[in-house]
Amino acid sequence: MIGHSRQWRCNLPDADLNFILISLDTTRADHLSCYGYSRLTSPHLDRFAAEGAIFERCFSTHIPTHPAHTCMMTGYDPFQTGIIAQGAQIELDPAVPMLASSLKSRGYFTAAADNLGRWFTRGFDLYDGYQWDIVAGEPWRKAEAVNRTALRIVKTCAAQEKPFFAFLHYWDCHTPYLPPAPFSRMFYFGCEKDPANPSMDSVWEFEPFAHYFAEWMPGVTDIEFPKAQYDAEIAYLDANLAHLFHSMEALGLMENTCVIITADHGEEMDEHSCWFDHHGLYDTNIRIPLIVRVPGLTHPGQRIPGMVRLLDVAPTISDLAAGVAAAEIPTQGQSLTPLLTESRPGSEGTCAEIFLTESTWMRKRGYRDAQYKLICALEPDIHGKAPVELFDLGLDPGEQHNLAQDRPEIVQSLTGRIDRWRRDREHESGRPDPLDSQKISLRRVGNPDTVILKRKK
Repeated sequence: MIGHSRQWRCNLPDADLNFILISLDTTRADHLSCYGYSRLTSPHLDRFAAEGAIFERCFSTHIPTHPAHTCMMTGYDPFQTGIIAQGAQIELDPAVPMLASSLKSRGYFTAAADNLGRWFTRGFDLYDGYQWDIVAGEPWRKAEAVNRTALRIVKTCAAQEKPFFAFLHYWDCHTPYLPPAPFSRMFYFGCEKDPANPSMDSVWEFEPFAHYFAEWMPGVTDIEFPKAQYDAEIAYLDANLAHLFHSMEALGLMENTCVIITADHGEEMDEHSCWFDHHGLYDTNIRIPLIVRVPGLTHPGQRIPGMVRLLDVAPTISDLAAGVAAAEIPTQGQSLTPLLTESRPGSEGTCAEIFLTESTWMRKRGYRDAQYKLICALEPDIHGKAPVELFDLGLDPGEQHNLAQDRPEIVQSLTGRIDRWRRDREHESGRPDPLDSQKISLRRVGNPDTVILKRKK
């Protein structure tokens, strides 16, 4: 059923609250040190998070980038928006309210440092892009390019008189993993092209991505190298976030600005043989960071274990925004603000179960609660995986042992829940399931003329 974020007011400063929403594209929660990762990838973000609240189990329910960011910016799921895939020809219905448009109509100045374009430009008074240098064999300084725009955006917001909403979108954790010095190789100390190391053999045999991988890691034989470079990208991003935080402090924004830091989805390393991309409904891809700092509301060191969703971000901002009545913006998400108070146990979360979709390289539906994950493919999996996967998350949090054949009664029960959810959402939205009508939008990536340098066996 479509929910409404509840109208709620917290003990905020007298001045109107500003908002900065930061999307760290393709960032896994479990690769940030503030989420318990073994490598110290994010010390600056850790310090910032220590001043606010960390949501330990936040999930992006509809991936990849386009549907996820649409959920982030509307609070609506793909049944309502029609946005289910990456790079599809479908445009967002103008009748679907974007967060920036809603805030602008209530007197907020709205600005973005972003390059998604299309419907993501709606509602912004100022929408500026960015571009980083792309030179073969050279590092990509993505975060520095974003910061040049982001810092200008934040300074412009601070200089004008209205309360503001700013959206800042970073891309460092997205492939290719080419972090600049001194971050490059900071977590890797071996020989990435050791001819005796067979760990990348399967990667080079995966034809849809092999030419793309060959463009930015030619001849690599050690699968630990790209994994380490992903972590190095996080460290590079983290240093640039420190620059942003210092600038916000210098501009006097820390006392009257709500900062929300999250991601659109995670990334596969080699946990499920879906290498260095974000296809697959495993927790590696759908569990994302969510860090919230609200002056006058959040308490240092808060950790909230209940299950929440990316869908909850827009109603949370609407809930906190001066002059925006929460009841005016119906969403599938729910406001997180009650979870940030002492009056309600944070362990409850906003939901006990979530329904999942992906549609770009593969079309799949899924279900997840505290105990089980069910994944159902609508067409053959590009990696040859089973059409139905069931995982007992209590016993198998890494989702390594498919129990679908052993527990048919659980599969039937959870499939029934997915089917009921689909019927309910079709009825509530008045629209058919977009996963049925929209097809795969990408089949392969990379230049087919790129030479693939494989290990000699």
